[in-house]
Amino acid sequence: MLTNKTALGVIWSFLEQFSRRGISVLVTLLLAYFLTPEDYGLVAMMSLFLALGNALMESGFKQALIRKLNLTDLDINTAFYANILLSAIAYIVLFIAAPFISAYYNEPQLTSLIKIAGLILIFNAFQVVQTAILSKKMEFKALLKANFPAAIISGASAVLLAYLGFGVWALIGQMLLSSLLISAFLWLQSSWRPKMRFCMHSLKEMYNYGYKLFLSSLLDTFYKNIFVMIIAKTFTVSLAGLYFFADRVKELLITQLIISIQTVTFPALSEIQDDSARLKQAYRKIMQVMTFTVFPILLIFAALAAVVFDLLLPDKWLAAVPYLQLMCISCLVIPIISINLNIIKIKGHSGWYLFLEIVKKLTGFIVLFFTYKHGVLAILYGQIASQAVNYYPSVYLSNKLVSYSFVQQMKDFLPNLILSAVVAIFVWYLQTILTLPAFIELIILGLLSLIMFVGGAFVLKLDSLSLTLKMLQNLKNKKRAS
Repeated sequence: MLTNKTALGVIWSFLEQFSRRGISVLVTLLLAYFLTPEDYGLVAMMSLFLALGNALMESGFKQALIRKLNLTDLDINTAFYANILLSAIAYIVLFIAAPFISAYYNEPQLTSLIKIAGLILIFNAFQVVQTAILSKKMEFKALLKANFPAAIISGASAVLLAYLGFGVWALIGQMLLSSLLISAFLWLQSSWRPKMRFCMHSLKEMYNYGYKLFLSSLLDTFYKNIFVMIIAKTFTVSLAGLYFFADRVKELLITQLIISIQTVTFPALSEIQDDSARLKQAYRKIMQVMTFTVFPILLIFAALAAVVFDLLLPDKWLAAVPYLQLMCISCLVIPIISINLNIIKIKGHSGWYLFLEIVKKLTGFIVLFFTYKHGVLAILYGQIASQAVNYYPSVYLSNKLVSYSFVQQMKDFLPNLILSAVVAIFVWYLQTILTLPAFIELIILGLLSLIMFVGGAFVLKLDSLSLTLKMLQNLKNKKRAS
């Protein structure tokens, strides 16, 4: 079940994710006044290669450390030195590949951008072990203390650079400074320090679990970034920038919440990995609370996206509104799939996890092949279709492990989905007929959405509402006790 400690961890992890992604998106809104879609397009072009390098650097060691029940200092040291070595390899490969990537896009300045931005791989290598140690101990408050100041300092620096006319280099500077500061602050928060110890047996043990997650991460990284890569190559840098910008805003909504819950529940529920009945009970509650939280945020934000952009951003970004709306819809199934994948990881079936990633990506690539020539909107409609198709294999395999069937999952999340959709459609309709100033309209429709959703959940007596309120009450009691 979701204990007080786990629930409190979710809150701290949520705040930690907000400092990394939330503040990043807020900074993005400020940068939008000084930068152009072309600047974001250049960053989008190299995002795939940076992400692939980062996946190689991590190679599943963080998850292996968190899951390991009898973790030793030798294991931690082994993982640390492995990550440092892998980061150096990844950077060298990226440095050599930079001119070829630049030639592929026919953008000469990408060469120097990639060579400098690639240093983030070295900085990130010093984060993996410290993050794993703090996560395993459920010390998410310490992660917040590391990430929050780094996000503030790097964000403010990026805005200053953009204001001074540095263009795309403002975004590169933000990435590098954020990574460097997070690494430094993590080492201040953690008491662990490396020793000159390394064990091949420990490396093989962690690698046997982690390499399948690494391959899954590699596929996932390639899949997430291939869309903007295709758009940049097939259409224009500006269009790629609009897509990339919409995707960054979406990250605040979906990734922040999902990673917060997954980050906490993975180490917490790893302790009961051998008790399938308790594991199923815990995940049913997680399913209800997560979808009760994520579904209305995604759908209501999609309904109000035009008002938000009109209020907060220059007109040059309004073309990204339909992209963001479709991205929100395509993300609806992600929290459900993520729960099933988490069950599979906790049960130690990393091979199944890799299989599902292959199926998911293969489906996505097939859909992309038939849609990319028809424009960005067609690509996004294809993403919605492929996500829906990919849900069933994940529930089929997780059901084999903890008997959490498709019908049971539907009972747990469908009421939240239907209620969220009804509220979002109603609010979207009101938004199309109202002619109030954007600020007033956003406040009125936002409050109306909250009242309608919570009120509807109360009238329908949804279990997810009572579970969420109970979790919040437990947090309140724990705060008073401390």
